[in-house]
Amino acid sequence: MLVELVTELFQPIIMAKIINEGVMEQDVNTVLFWGSIMLSFSFIALIAGIFNTIYASHASQSFALDLRKGLFAKVQSLSYSQFSLFSAGSLMTRLTNDIQQLQNTLFMSLRIMVRAPLLIIGGLVMAFFVHFQLALLLAVVVPFLFCILVILFTKGSKSFEKVQQKLDWVNTVMGENLAGMKLVRAYVKKDHETERFEQASKELSKKTASVLQFMEVTLPALLLIMNITIVGILWFGSQQMDLGTANVGEVVAVVNYATRITAALSIFSFIITAFSRAKASASRVEEIFHIPIGMVDYKTTASVKNLQGSVTFENVSFSYNENETKILKNISFRLQAGQTMAILGATGSGKTSLLNLIPRLFDVEEGTVYIDDIDVRQYKQEELRQKIGIVPQNPLLFTGTIKENILWGNQQATDEEIIKACADAQIFDTIQKLPNQLQTLIGQKGVNLSGGQRQRLAIARALVRKPRILLFDDSTSALDLQTEHKLLEALKMYDTTTIMVTQKVSTATKADYILLLDSGEKIAEGTHTYLKENSPLYQAILQSQAKEGSQAYALEGTN
Repeated sequence: MLVELVTELFQPIIMAKIINEGVMEQDVNTVLFWGSIMLSFSFIALIAGIFNTIYASHASQSFALDLRKGLFAKVQSLSYSQFSLFSAGSLMTRLTNDIQQLQNTLFMSLRIMVRAPLLIIGGLVMAFFVHFQLALLLAVVVPFLFCILVILFTKGSKSFEKVQQKLDWVNTVMGENLAGMKLVRAYVKKDHETERFEQASKELSKKTASVLQFMEVTLPALLLIMNITIVGILWFGSQQMDLGTANVGEVVAVVNYATRITAALSIFSFIITAFSRAKASASRVEEIFHIPIGMVDYKTTASVKNLQGSVTFENVSFSYNENETKILKNISFRLQAGQTMAILGATGSGKTSLLNLIPRLFDVEEGTVYIDDIDVRQYKQEELRQKIGIVPQNPLLFTGTIKENILWGNQQATDEEIIKACADAQIFDTIQKLPNQLQTLIGQKGVNLSGGQRQRLAIARALVRKPRILLFDDSTSALDLQTEHKLLEALKMYDTTTIMVTQKVSTATKADYILLLDSGEKIAEGTHTYLKENSPLYQAILQSQAKEGSQAYALEGTN
């Protein structure tokens, strides 16, 4: 870039020599000599420009790759509560569009953005070497224009930050629509969603257009001022030639420098726009990088090598955000290793929140969660989670084959272990009927599978890692009673502690221990027999589900 710049700055001086010593003296040899030098300089500038582009592309692409990897890794390291502070659309924008803005800005910086201000400074300096008085006109005008550009940059960066926020909202609306496409069609909300997306896009378009108009309207004003300056140089130069204090070559050279400075200033309009957008994007990317790590491992960590799997809650209270109503309030219980516990409770009673505390997806606010009588915070997070299998309420499957999705639970699992996990999850017979069996491709989020099939594949994914603790978050809701019974019988063959959130009393009766929650509080605990005799709430649940079951049976008989 510097080689390209230097050759460009020397060309007006060579041009002045061609005019003064060649054209004015009618010396063809001088014209040819300096003309060949000018052509040589142009060729050198061409080669330098090519290498500049190659290296600028490599540097900017590599920078974007490193930045994207680093940002993605940072997002992965956020605690669950920190992650929830940002919408999926916002994180998507930061990982894609914002980094793209920074990549483009770096490329253009290495290619022309640094060159433009250096060309202005270099042009001014060289103009003074050619003719001091003519160069003074440039020295007065250029700093004034530079101040205008600084003001534009300050205003532009703030405006473009708002543009990126509008883009966040567009991505959020689009992401929600694509994720809930089935629901949109079921509720015939296509027109509503289209209108919502169009509104978000219109707001983005309107805001972007207003900012770009504000930035671009300054370019004609800058060019007007510079063209007036060039006219002034020509007028003052002609007077200097009449006085004999300047010659034609010097005037042409200074005008040439003014023209190049004008061209550089026209590039500055683009530069200011690009840097304003990049500054806004940089601050958004930087915001993620500067988030402190929410949950850190203790310096002295306990080993999970011989983990047995007992789970104890001791006076545990928890809320997702400070100063908010507690989701869990003073919960205490103890589950021995190898036992099965069922958690019953109404919607919003804190069942899922309780499960999330065991693998330390969140940290407790008060009290302590113990595994094998050791505070879960004493374990290294990754090692602890390797010993825990989680089946969420809404299982997420990834685009790929069935085998790849199951291996996601344990990359080292053999084919025999995969088949056993599938058989125990009561999904293997279904897989065998598929054209490609384990190699059958699953669509995005498992759209080509039923809800029960997705749940059973998620269960197989958890079982294949042979967990010491198995967490089911109402993950048998889509299974019929017979399939669920077979699954529960198969789980007895695993040396694991199982905690199941469920709405079915039929499931809870097969557990060693039942925990009853209501509004985040423990209402009762014990075996099915004990609760049936001593818990009014459990008795009410039994009567309610028995009534529903008899009604369903009557309807089935009618059909």
